[in-house]
Order: sequence, then structure tokens, then C-alpha cells
Amino acid sequence: MNRLPTVVIGIDFGTLSGRALVVATEDGTELGTAVHGYRHGVVERQLPGGGAALKPQWALQVPQDWRDVLVHAVPAALAAAGVTPEQVIGIGTDFTACTVLPVTSAGVPLCELDDLRDRPHAYPKLWKHHAAQPHADRINALAAARGEGWLARYGGKISSEWQFAKGLQLLEEDPEVYRRTDRWIEAADWIIWELCGTETRNLCTAGYKGIFQDGHYPSREFLEALNPDFGDFVGKLEHPLSAMGERAGGLSARAAAWMGLPEGVAVAIGNVDAHVTSVAAGAIDPGQMLAVMGTSTCHIINGPALAEVPGMCGAVRDGVIPGLWGYEAGQSGVGDIFAWFVESGLPEEYQTEARERGLSGHELLSEKAAKQPVGQHGLVALDWHGGNRSVLVDHDLSGVLVGATLATRPEEVYRALLEATAFGTRTIIDAFEGSGVRVDELIVAGGLLRSSFLMQIYADIIQRPLSIIGSAQGPALGSAIHAAVAAGAYPDLHAASATMARVHRNVYQPDPNHAATYDQLYAIYTELHDHFGRGGTNALHRLHALRNGSDNTEVS
Repeated sequence: MNRLPTVVIGIDFGTLSGRALVVATEDGTELGTAVHGYRHGVVERQLPGGGAALKPQWALQVPQDWRDVLVHAVPAALAAAGVTPEQVIGIGTDFTACTVLPVTSAGVPLCELDDLRDRPHAYPKLWKHHAAQPHADRINALAAARGEGWLARYGGKISSEWQFAKGLQLLEEDPEVYRRTDRWIEAADWIIWELCGTETRNLCTAGYKGIFQDGHYPSREFLEALNPDFGDFVGKLEHPLSAMGERAGGLSARAAAWMGLPEGVAVAIGNVDAHVTSVAAGAIDPGQMLAVMGTSTCHIINGPALAEVPGMCGAVRDGVIPGLWGYEAGQSGVGDIFAWFVESGLPEEYQTEARERGLSGHELLSEKAAKQPVGQHGLVALDWHGGNRSVLVDHDLSGVLVGATLATRPEEVYRALLEATAFGTRTIIDAFEGSGVRVDELIVAGGLLRSSFLMQIYADIIQRPLSIIGSAQGPALGSAIHAAVAAGAYPDLHAASATMARVHRNVYQPDPNHAATYDQLYAIYTELHDHFGRGGTNALHRLHALRNGSDNTEVS
């Protein structure tokens, strides 16, 4: 009797929803998918159920929303694929990062304990929770003063988004919740705990988000210098680390019942959404930079040796692909910036034209902007509406627009914002290449690759060919590829990626007629970038202080 072909499932936990993707193990064909939106979305103003109000720059989530993805999206994806549960041999997952939460020794989120439901610090802190910036600043200042060797592996600055900054904020703002935190764990690892019933930790999040370098975390002495009570923090993290593609364990009976799958199905070790996409996009060899472009952008590239790149988010050996150094950089706001501009209120005439022609605001503005020669708008913007992740690592910065006149049209501002994000990527590429990490090709994944206008702008500005992933579900496909390795269908990630990846090479080529003008605009961008971001003025920080309620004496 012929056996049915096997499949693997990739589950991508995003910022607002989770997606399950069923993939043929044999060749990577995507068979069926389903999405489940988080009921609570991003918790930014008030805790669920009319609970405590949140301060500015807070961003939390609710763990039950993640479990609901398993319960609803996985069975729906299997039904859409037309496969049976018995055909599933592996499950892989990926998560936003650093999304981190306090749990008990049994893995129970503290926000699910009755007496802590109204304590903001008991909830998972989403990746874009930036309220720990003062704590990150202290970590960076102390590390620089002490000459901590690990600091250069993170471009010279630890982000407010990461585990230690958020952990220090927890300790100092709610010591009781900190004391009751047995384990401080990335959501990428917590969901594996839910699936398998045992705690695991992955090398990727530990290295990029948890300052794990050369076999250890920052010293107890360093942590106690930050706060005497912070010395035990590493004890809430420590656990053997697993490499990418390894098997975390088998599906527990409880989790199997949620999804309607057989108990014992192989589960891959947890991973990060951007990093896991590398294998799906065929971006695993040195010189191939992956840009996962959505609300934000994460840049991933591998290299054969360690280089210290100013402003990068991390360099981790084996962090993406075993045997190579994986580098990460990023931009905090990309698609979010475009959406803000469109949604903040286009003129009525634009809204009317878009409705009559059946276009979105983005499509209409792109069409109008494309008709104007490069540079004719006379504008340059800084893409810091969500702060700057790379290369300045400063989330207190904000957006800038220079060159506007009374004749400036909405499509011109829109184009300047698109160009600004491309200039931001070029700045990141320049930092890598200036440190000896070559970038030959940019491979794009994520929702923004749907805009051919934006993609051509990127090719023209970075003056390199752009390849695009051949899947609309890059992270989920990458997780499925990891699941195939964890299940033993392939010997390693290289072999699995070679067969299951989807990529179209060199789709967008730089237009040499645009290069000279964009070089001039980039020079102005760089001048503004350094003036506002590297000490020419502290105006943006003073505005940030005013926006967050500081009095004038603090910002004068």
C-alpha cells in the first residue's frame, strides 16, 4: 500500500496575528494556510478588561491569543491543504523578538495568575515595547565604562527592546513581579514549552536578544553594578541552548488535542521570524542579505568570520545557520511609516479619486509619485518615526522632513518617506561593508515586496540587484523547513533550503539613470542623519521629553 506524502507545518506568530502553513516535505510546495487574528492585538493603552492604564511606549500582548492560533489556525490550514493529521511529521514555529514574558517554574505566564492580572509588568512585553530605553542607556554606559567585550558584538549599544533592558525595567518598576518571575523567557521558547511540555531555549534569541556570547551571559558583578538586586537575573534565563533546526521534543497530548494532531510529532526548536526566513528565501550564503520588510525591517546576513559592525543588532556564531556568523540589523519603522502617512488623512480629492478608481491610498500615491523625476520633489526625510534601531540604536529619535514648501504635494512627501527607508537600508549596508562584511545581493521578503514601485526605489538607492522571496509566507515557510530538519526529513538546513526554498533572483535591477541623483539625496540624508542622530543637536531628544511629559527644565 502506498503511503501518503508527508507534510510539515510552519507557524508564524506575528505582531497582530498568527499564521499556520502546511508544506509538502518533499519539495516545499505550500498546500494550505490559515490566519487567526489576536483578539487583544497589541495592548498599548490599557490592560484587558478595563485594567490599568499604560504609560507611553508600552506594548504588551496576551498569551492566550498565541494559544488560540494553535487551536484555530492549524486545523483550518490542514483542512485547506486537504491533508490528514497523520501526514504531519513536524512542526516549526517562529516569533517576533524580543517578545519576552515572566513565567512560573511550570511555565505559567504571571499575567494569568489571579492576583497579578492587573499588573502591567506581569504581561509579555512585545518587541516594540520601548519604555525600557533609560534602562538600556544605563546598561550601555556601564558596559562601555567597564570595557565589556560583548558590547562590540551588538554594535556598541544594547537595544531597549531586548531581554536585559526589559528585565531591569521589571525589577525597578515592579520588584514583586520580578521576585515572582522564576523564568524570564522569549515567547519563541515559551510556545515550544506549550507544545512539548518542557522548557527549551534556542541559540538565536539567546544570542541576539539575550547577550549570550562565548558561552555565557554578562557577569553577576556587572548586573549587580546596575542594581544590587539584578545579580540573580541570569538565573532566570540559564538553560542549555539548542541550535537551529534541532528537535525540541515531541508534541504533548495537551497540545496535540488543541490542534487535532497525533501526539509525539516532532517539534523544532524555537526561532525568530526574520532569522527563520533566511532558509525560505535562499539567503544563507555569505554576501546575501535578507531584508524582511513589513511594519519594520529586519536585515540578516551570514559571514564566515566575526566582524564588529557599528550599530548592528548582534553577531552570533551559528545564530542563523550552523557554521557561520549570523548578523542582524534593522529599522524600527518602515511599513508603519507609510501607513501612518496614508491613514493620518489624505486630502478629500485624493480619497475620492482612490474610491472611484478602486485603488488603495498607497497605490494612488505610488502612481502619482512615479510620474515625477527622481529628486524633483526637493525633499529628504529621516525614517525615525519609530525610533532608530540601526545604526544609531536610539528609540528616542523621531521623524524629520526637510525641504517642504507650500507647493509640496502628498505624493511627494509619500515618495520621500519611501526613499528615506531605502536610505536607511543603504546606511546599514554601508556599515556592514565598512566593517568587512560584503553585501552582494539584497533578497526581500515580507508584505512590502508587493509594491513594485518601492522595490525599484530600493534597487536604485542601494545600487544592487533585488531578489524576492517566492512565497507570501516567508517566516511560516522557514519554520516549516526547520520542522523538516527536526523531523529527520533532511540532514541539515542547507539541504532542506536547497529543495524547499522559494526565491526569484535579480527581479529588480538598479536604473543607472537614477544613481547620480540618488547619491546626492543620500548625501543629504547622511548629513541630516549624523546631525540629528550623532550629536549635532539634541533637538529630537528634547522634543521626545516634552512629548512624554517632562517639564521644560529637563529639556532646555
